Amino acid sequence: MALDHLVSNEEWASRCNKDGEFRIAARFWNGGLKLVMDDRTLALSLSDGVASAATPTSAEGVIQLSATNQLWGPLLSKVPPRFQNDIAPLMAMGMVKDGDDTTFSQYYAAIMRSVELLRPAADNRPVSEAGHTPRFDAPVGRYVHLNLEEHDYRIYFEEAGQGIPLIMQHTAGCHGAQYRHLFEMPEITSRFRLIAYDLPYHGKSLPPVGKDWWEEEYLLTGSFVRSVPVALSQALELDRPVFMGCSVGGCLALDLAYHHPDEFRAVISLEGGLNMEQGPDNVLDHLWHPQVSNEFKARLMDSLMSPTAPKAYRKETSQVYAAGWPPVFIGDLNYYHGEYDLRGKAQDIDTGKVAVHIVNGEYDHSGSIELGKQAHETIEGSTWTGMNGLGHFPMSEDPQKFIEYLLPILDQIQQQ
Repeated sequence: MALDHLVSNEEWASRCNKDGEFRIAARFWNGGLKLVMDDRTLALSLSDGVASAATPTSAEGVIQLSATNQLWGPLLSKVPPRFQNDIAPLMAMGMVKDGDDTTFSQYYAAIMRSVELLRPAADNRPVSEAGHTPRFDAPVGRYVHLNLEEHDYRIYFEEAGQGIPLIMQHTAGCHGAQYRHLFEMPEITSRFRLIAYDLPYHGKSLPPVGKDWWEEEYLLTGSFVRSVPVALSQALELDRPVFMGCSVGGCLALDLAYHHPDEFRAVISLEGGLNMEQGPDNVLDHLWHPQVSNEFKARLMDSLMSPTAPKAYRKETSQVYAAGWPPVFIGDLNYYHGEYDLRGKAQDIDTGKVAVHIVNGEYDHSGSIELGKQAHETIEGSTWTGMNGLGHFPMSEDPQKFIEYLLPILDQIQQQ
């Protein structure tokens, strides 16, 4: 595949040094970056984060990415296709990384930004919320005390709207602010009472005071995460609410349909499947590492989002990851990649008791379309929807496009 639009090393270095996002991400980096292609090699040297058009003279602090033009071409195109929009999925497709794993994780954000600066300029959909919302947003937040596994947990939740209760859970390592856009949509809140909660240790739900949690490794378990929405529903005296979750919450949606069909009238699984395949161990190890900041996992989330989503919302979605308690994301993956597994069980879900709706985004290489379809084919009576131009975080990365897919599902639930 031709790469005729690529610039010289000098122009690449100039673009990096003029770019505020790259300069911040590359701070303190001493070393370099090499991109090896079929017919050329692009190279930068880095000195305290300042790029120059020179081949690094030593291996220390240097990251090299090697791939054929068949892989580089889509990645460096104006609008990269599915699964070829980021080096993270490409490393599972044949791209080879050479260099220290810790250095790679520390400067992953700078590496990916430098790659983006090699692409032709893409159209960015600007967003502005000024004038479109009142002075005060719709949701009102408060705390509720829940007894979970014999400990008192102070759970923060926000709610707005009226009608059928709809409980919403965030993705791994995040909090309920991911659903903020839905709270401002009267086409939803006129019919549904939206309730978004933060899992314990996430967002505003602080750790419990009755246990020495700081002496334990944080690991989210299936029994615990299932208990939260059930206890919340009972505390708020909800009448068989709808549950909607994304990613780890999308898996939880199907888990609740299997374990607690009498508690919920319907579940909406965003980016879920029957079992979630685990990524390379060396990547997961660096999601919580004393020499790697939260910036790594924040920028890694971009690989799961659609490049056509508004950049402001993609960066907001990543920022939520950067703001979380460092152990919480990889701790949530204990459930997502470890305990959660409905293979051999999901066919027993009774959709006559609890309706099951599965929704997956085109660009999501974690909770992929293929995994969602497999779950749908296993659960008789379920529905499945594929979302074009959306990724792993549809409700926050591109909310206006997301509701085009969500509203028909809510209509169906309302008519049950």
